Amino acid sequence: MGVGRLAYLDHAATTPMRASAIAAMTPYLADQYANPSGSHRFSRLARTAVDEARDDIADALGCKPGEVVFTSGGTEADNAAIFGAARRHGGVTICSAAEHHAVLHCVEHLGGEVVAVDRRGVIDLVALQQTLERVASRGEHVAVVSVMAVNNEVGSITPMRDVARVVRGAAKNAVFHTDAVQAACWLDVRDIVTVTDAASFSAHKFGGPKGMGIMVVKSGVVLEPLIMGGGQERDRRSGTSNVAGIVATAAALRETVEKRQAESARVGALRKALISAICAKVPDVLDTVSATTTSSSGESSSTVPGVAHLCFADVESEALLFLLDEAGVCASAASACASGAMEPSHVLRAMGVEPRFAMGALRLSFGHTTTEDDITHAVSAIVSSVSRLRTKQ
Repeated sequence: MGVGRLAYLDHAATTPMRASAIAAMTPYLADQYANPSGSHRFSRLARTAVDEARDDIADALGCKPGEVVFTSGGTEADNAAIFGAARRHGGVTICSAAEHHAVLHCVEHLGGEVVAVDRRGVIDLVALQQTLERVASRGEHVAVVSVMAVNNEVGSITPMRDVARVVRGAAKNAVFHTDAVQAACWLDVRDIVTVTDAASFSAHKFGGPKGMGIMVVKSGVVLEPLIMGGGQERDRRSGTSNVAGIVATAAALRETVEKRQAESARVGALRKALISAICAKVPDVLDTVSATTTSSSGESSSTVPGVAHLCFADVESEALLFLLDEAGVCASAASACASGAMEPSHVLRAMGVEPRFAMGALRLSFGHTTTEDDITHAVSAIVSSVSRLRTKQ
């Protein structure tokens, strides 16, 4: 790249695998390669490894082992929840306007309802209540309500218990799902799993391998499977089990839970230092979601420590990201799935961010490998790059 220093600040897109996860999966990529669906002794060993990993994951998520479904990632888990509920139960699908496209596109495809969010990107509870009542007034029922626990672009935290109260009160038979992909590193996800019927997670967001996801489906909740065939995962998701990926996911999640509190404090301090330094040195910059902003529920809530989202007036994200890449800073403008888009993200539009700022969006996200040197290097590169772009105007 021609740079002497690299600061990787794109953990919300993917975070480096933890050494414990690599060590856990290596034997199942080399010597212990049997299919766990077989009947011989080597298959039984593989099946035991999957069962033990399932137990560990259930413990970390606060659910029963039988409620854990392994998928190919968060996108499949989201799709499985939305389409699975709609196809099995019929009815209207509902989500917030700031959802990841893995949820939003499903709801739009099914002709569902999209609910407004407040200026933090958190679902508007009054609007949700009104939407549920409107569906009922039409004589229809709700199949599924999907609300993300942590916004993948700006990092705002949704008060899930408040959302659950609204959903249970106005659509008690609906499946309540959450995309919790960005939550595992920073929040006690057991609290989230407790109040939902289904929840989606992605291993590569917390130091596990890409291509591995988890869907928690509570006992008694029935979804139509997306993938049929071999009957794996109790007929909820067929396909040969990715043994190496499963054991690595369990190892990464165990370490994430063990270190979550300390890492949240450490990374939160780095996030605060970065935002303070940039805002002190760069004019016309918007800290998109302030930790002290009041949510639509009327309660003060926060963002996760791992995401800093800034919008620079009169700067284009694409040009800024190019200069940062040249300077050895890895960042993004929005969701990794939307990178390269020339329009402001749907999340910022839903939040009502002015176009002048939204076009200069920058997401800096942190994780277990982020250091103080990364922050120092990033601040210097961002200040220099923004100044350079504004000078050219």
